[in-house]
Amino acid sequence: MRDGLVREMAAPGKSCAAAAFRGRRHVTMPRAMTSGASSSPIGRAAYDEAFPRISDALTLYLWRRPTFHLTWWAAAAGVPLPVLTLLEAVLAALVFWLFWHGDYWLGLLGAVAVMAVSVAATMLARLSHAPASANRLRIAVEIVHPLFWWWAWERGLAAYGRPLEPVYATMVLWVVVGGTVALRVIEALALHRFNGMEIHAWRPLDSRFRLVSAARNVNLVILACGLLFRRPDSGLVLVAWWTLISLIFHAVRLAQLTERQAQRHKIASWLER
Repeated sequence: MRDGLVREMAAPGKSCAAAAFRGRRHVTMPRAMTSGASSSPIGRAAYDEAFPRISDALTLYLWRRPTFHLTWWAAAAGVPLPVLTLLEAVLAALVFWLFWHGDYWLGLLGAVAVMAVSVAATMLARLSHAPASANRLRIAVEIVHPLFWWWAWERGLAAYGRPLEPVYATMVLWVVVGGTVALRVIEALALHRFNGMEIHAWRPLDSRFRLVSAARNVNLVILACGLLFRRPDSGLVLVAWWTLISLIFHAVRLAQLTERQAQRHKIASWLER
């Protein structure tokens, strides 16, 4: 089954590794999404071609189809990327407020809306050739808001009735937030050192691990599972452990890539083969 998932990411007819690199894949049909109905073959083809090849499981296998219609509507209505980014930021702020007050289920519903808008904004940026400044703002919002969510989740534990001991809570929060930042740094270092290749695109193992690696969507699934058992505190602790495990995995892969580069081996994505 794992091989099947990876083969889907590298489906025939797609371009090679560049298609996996966030922010670098653009379809040369900026008006394709507005041609005819939302079921237009041209619009669907443009959307599929621009969609990320490597991402988390929710983005690849849950949000791909629903967000096509949202992206098509935004493109057809002429909604500029900054408007979608602003909507994402406002919804993210609402989720922060709900988490902070321990209203976790309502917050998770809001987080689902943020996921959908985030994917639609990414696709609109790729299909409409948005200005670099607008795209940078979108990426900044996408990177920053989850960090505030995890802080708000920890603060809301007291209101929910499951507070962590203060020192332990600080340790857990530092692992989650600090680990998330460190993961982003590793991704940026890989892009800089290895000619724009994402660390998740090096080998099939990296692409498989990206499906479940610690990130916003995966962490929300873990938190929701904890909440199902009325233990949002345990959910946050599990997120901390999974963030640490993911950080170790990616740090090891970065070290391996750096060693191969030092030995003058060719560094290339498996998608290029």
